[in-house]
Amino acid sequence: MTMINHTATGGGAPPLVFVHGFACAQGDWDAQVAHLSGQHRTVAVDLRAHGASPGTARDCSIERFGADVAEVMRGLALPPAILVGHSMGCRVVIEAALQAPRHTAAVVLVDGSQFAPAMEAVLQQRLATAAGFAAATRALFEDMFTPASDRATAIAVIERAGRLPPEIGARLLLDLVRYDIHRLEHSLAALRVPVMVLQTTFSNEKRERKSLVPGQTTPYLEMVRAKVPAARIEIIPRVGHFPQLDAPGETNAMLASFAASLRG
Repeated sequence: MTMINHTATGGGAPPLVFVHGFACAQGDWDAQVAHLSGQHRTVAVDLRAHGASPGTARDCSIERFGADVAEVMRGLALPPAILVGHSMGCRVVIEAALQAPRHTAAVVLVDGSQFAPAMEAVLQQRLATAAGFAAATRALFEDMFTPASDRATAIAVIERAGRLPPEIGARLLLDLVRYDIHRLEHSLAALRVPVMVLQTTFSNEKRERKSLVPGQTTPYLEMVRAKVPAARIEIIPRVGHFPQLDAPGETNAMLASFAASLRG
């Protein structure tokens, strides 16, 4: 089986495997790879139909993506690794951990979320045409950054998302809703490894993305606490949906601290 595109660097245990979000690519983790590869083996992947990995809409689902990441871990013969997922990638690393338990030491969920059932009809309406997909994707990604975000970086991420073929993007967004309704909570509860959540934003009742402040909780965080009572939950306040880009120093420090706790 041909593995999805990935870049492995550095050495040291536990390894860290980085998984990007919807319409993104492995380069989103460059700051984390640069910082952590001195002490850890790092692997950053491009999911199917993203970055340099080929793929069709038919191939795109959270479970298939999880199987691909598991295949990379087995193919590289990784010792138990920390799987780090961002946004959509949170679901992917949960599935990869369940499919490759012998290669999984822990899971980190970076600004995850859970779609409500009502979003299925909303998305179907918005994604009915290619123009609708383009408008919805641009609005979605614009909302992921704050005025404090580096604007050049934000523009690059937004424009990259706009290049995802509509048939792939629409299939994935609807699959996210399907996964969140029918599988997310069960899969999360099935994990048997340490879990850390790095949360930075939430979507309010108007579906507007807002930055968190210290001590704040959300329905998603409460769901995680219910399914994984021992989860370590950390908030990076007042940044956007991409803490690895908006706050790389704080993100790196939390990942390094979590990895050190596992070694201990």
